Amino acid sequence: MTPTTETMVGIGGAAESTDMVLNIGPQHPSTHGVLRLRLLLDGERITHAEPVIGYMHRGAEKLFEARDYRQIIMLANRHDWLSAFSNELGVVIAVERMLGMEVPTRAVWLRTLLAELNRTLNHLMFLGSYPLELGGITPMFYAFRERETLQNVMEEVSGGRMHYMFNRVGGLKEDLPAGWTTRARAAVAAVRSRMDVFDDLVLGNEIFRGRTRGVGVLTPETAHAYGVSGPIARASGVDFDLRRDEPYLAYGELQDTLRVVTRREGDCLARFECLLEQTHNSLDLADACLDRLAELPPGPVNQRLPKVLKAPEGHTYAWTENPLGINGYYLVSKGDKTPYRLKLRSASYNNIQALTELLPGTLVADMVAILGSLFFVVGDIDK
Repeated sequence: MTPTTETMVGIGGAAESTDMVLNIGPQHPSTHGVLRLRLLLDGERITHAEPVIGYMHRGAEKLFEARDYRQIIMLANRHDWLSAFSNELGVVIAVERMLGMEVPTRAVWLRTLLAELNRTLNHLMFLGSYPLELGGITPMFYAFRERETLQNVMEEVSGGRMHYMFNRVGGLKEDLPAGWTTRARAAVAAVRSRMDVFDDLVLGNEIFRGRTRGVGVLTPETAHAYGVSGPIARASGVDFDLRRDEPYLAYGELQDTLRVVTRREGDCLARFECLLEQTHNSLDLADACLDRLAELPPGPVNQRLPKVLKAPEGHTYAWTENPLGINGYYLVSKGDKTPYRLKLRSASYNNIQALTELLPGTLVADMVAILGSLFFVVGDIDK
């Protein structure tokens, strides 16, 4: 007899309960950069989720140690490329605190104005990209139209479109171009007049609400445990905003205009609503800053610095309310012209960890909705 080989293939009930490992990324259009999610699936339901980070890591904290205090501003404004001006602020505030330096009043109000314009630019990107991830392409075009209006005035004052490099230790690079405040006020008014597009087109869309309401609920306890901050934490009822609770720049004088937007639901819809309302408030804060600048007499916007800038020996921690959450710099100086250590605490790094709690138990179809609602930038995670 001719020998035969038998192969048995079993396809039955046992196969239906077999766990499957699914990798989302690291190259995937829904991940806001080079992020990998390692998911364990039971059928269509996620049982375990692990964010795998580090694909964009470039060692910024180590590079800080080899650059002087003027040069590290350039490195610092790149980890969250949508919030470059706000990233710069934390560094210069930390160095100024070490030096005991007082910044001119005009520079303080200008910094506050530009920080709120930068916050609006950041939020507009997510207000457009999040519906896009759920299948709605139209809001993205509106978001870029509004961004372009504000980008024009930011580019005019700083010379940059993404990485402004306008902050300096002691103030700002230079004073405003002639007539800039008038053009900035017109840009803010133009964007505000068209923001109802997102209220009506996105929040009024029943498909969008169906995909986001009750999905990816983040509890306040989980938010506290993982150090989640910014609009994501406030959407879960964590009522904390450094601009109100530990004011810096001119925010102490803007308490009547500043509104800390919170929600209780903690789902994807609540996170989007917080982001949208915060954008409205940032435009109001920008107008309030422009009003105050109009009242200020002409004056300097920076301090005269020595040719070689050295921070005295010691350490300090400067944290700011960045668009995506709390951004902190722990600066240690040995009295040299470069930092001995500059530790960065970025908002997205903590926020993305909550995925390990949010994704298990949900369907694969809801994964992108939850992922996009965390409004992160991967460079801000990997640093």
